[in-house]
Amino acid sequence: MTNRAPAAERAVALHRERWGAPAVVSRAPGRVNLIGEHTDYNDGFVLPMAIEFDTVVVLSRAQRDRAGSDVVSTVVSEQFGEASLDHQRDQIDTTHWSAYVFGVSRLLDGCGIATEPWRCSVATDVPIGASLSSSAALEVAMAAALLHLAGESWDAVATAQICQRVENEVVGMPCGIMDPLICASAVEGHASLIDCRSLDIEPRRLVDGSVIAILDTMTRRELVDSAYADRRAACARAADWLATDALRDAQLDAIERMPADLRTERRRARHVITENERTQAAARAMDSGDADALGALMNASHASLRDDYEVSGPALDAMVGIAQSSPGCRGARMTGGGFAGCAVALVEAEAAEAFTRTVRDRYRAACGLDADIWLSQPAAGASLIGGGE
Repeated sequence: MTNRAPAAERAVALHRERWGAPAVVSRAPGRVNLIGEHTDYNDGFVLPMAIEFDTVVVLSRAQRDRAGSDVVSTVVSEQFGEASLDHQRDQIDTTHWSAYVFGVSRLLDGCGIATEPWRCSVATDVPIGASLSSSAALEVAMAAALLHLAGESWDAVATAQICQRVENEVVGMPCGIMDPLICASAVEGHASLIDCRSLDIEPRRLVDGSVIAILDTMTRRELVDSAYADRRAACARAADWLATDALRDAQLDAIERMPADLRTERRRARHVITENERTQAAARAMDSGDADALGALMNASHASLRDDYEVSGPALDAMVGIAQSSPGCRGARMTGGGFAGCAVALVEAEAAEAFTRTVRDRYRAACGLDADIWLSQPAAGASLIGGGE
């Protein structure tokens, strides 16, 4: 994978070309989830790690006009162009990529933290739409930069909660806390077991002699659609029938008593309950350095996501099956919201080159697509990397 320098250099150069010297430069990584999928919004457990791809935000204050009435903020991205927002008059276009940026600013303003007006430049190495949390990386980097510009301190949990609200309230994506929290809090060299109810974060070191392979199927989907919301609603119905606050509290034997007209809800609940068990077992496997046990849990997770939660897809199933049968693979599963995007595999470091070559060749033969494959160790969470106004 690349290091953070290319995105940072591009973002700073873009900003200097448009607006001069930056006041603050911040970064936040993408993430891959090793196990614990669709459990965060059920108050469950997840085990993600940050990856060595960053989004970088470069920020400076806008110059107000002589009357002091300029409240227009502008963002420019090397990939997606430019957008502006008059904070006094404009509504945020929730269908536009800039909603993630302007949403962070507006919610911080709503918390009494004055941020506008500003000028912002963005560059990223996080693949867009690949289930690697490109939106969370942008939100977290933006929040860190704006808080610094306003002279406010920030912490991972509070920042992640603001960024989750951007997804939920501004963009309209009913996602959980996992993505922004790992982007903000990750510890280099470790995945993190996150309790999505208490928001406790427990770093877990990756098993020695292992590397994480991120396998991009080169297929894409839009998460803001009915499929994701339908599954969240099914979980809520299941929890309601089971008389629990969230499926995190449900017992596996209880769901077997659910009536036939709730068979879909039963399958969704079975995935969540067993996935929570697998995620906690995976953390224990990492503690004991048991790569085989961790890999087996990842394999079981994929089967549950495919059969009970029904969020896999043909390309993901093909990629996971190919990875599982390739040299040095301990386990593999889809990662992220599902339907398309990336899979993740636990691979013996010594076999990583052969694994990568084999998966790429077999996937091309099976699907006619050239997969992107990256090898990563766990990266650090968000940080300031320049500036100091």
